[in-house]
Amino acid sequence: MKRTALYLRVSTLDQHPETQMHDLHQLAQQRGLEIVGTYTDYLSSTKIRRPKLEQMLTDARQGKFQVVLVWACDRLARSVRHFLEVLDELNHLGVEFVSFREQLDTGGPLGRAVVVIISVVAELERNLIVERVKAGMRRAKLEGQRIGRPLCQVDVAALVRDRERGHTVSQLANKYAIGQTTVRRLLSRQLVPRQKGPRDRLCK
Repeated sequence: MKRTALYLRVSTLDQHPETQMHDLHQLAQQRGLEIVGTYTDYLSSTKIRRPKLEQMLTDARQGKFQVVLVWACDRLARSVRHFLEVLDELNHLGVEFVSFREQLDTGGPLGRAVVVIISVVAELERNLIVERVKAGMRRAKLEGQRIGRPLCQVDVAALVRDRERGHTVSQLANKYAIGQTTVRRLLSRQLVPRQKGPRDRLCK
């Protein structure tokens, strides 16, 4: 029986890897593979560092297993380039890559080619989604819609008067229901000299 490692990734801590785990155990049983390690990362696909993936590759270099099973190709890497780099290293180490969802493996040249094509299509789809979002934001901006947080509605003149009357930054923030950083920014725009009291010096 070939020694096999499972690699799983879920996007957030609110998700659970049990579904991936169940399918991969079934696949390993069907292929007569012995599972000797499971590596699970809890993070999004765009994160650069993947501690468990790095640990899996370290163990692969030490010859601890001969096959890597994943639930889907997009679980493995953050980009096509990264995916290819991982596949290249696994291939150089003589470790097979098998994907449950695509029913593909790198045991032969055809399987490897199809895996690469699927990864390219997946990245293209993500890029198209990003472009659609950006296009929507540009259209909204042209139509006069505000993008981002709403403007801070503060009576700046009243804020300045209260400051001149001796209110601290903390008191102003509470009175106008805004952050202390916003208070300082609004005051600085009015070129109001600051007379710092004990409470102001504690605010950063």
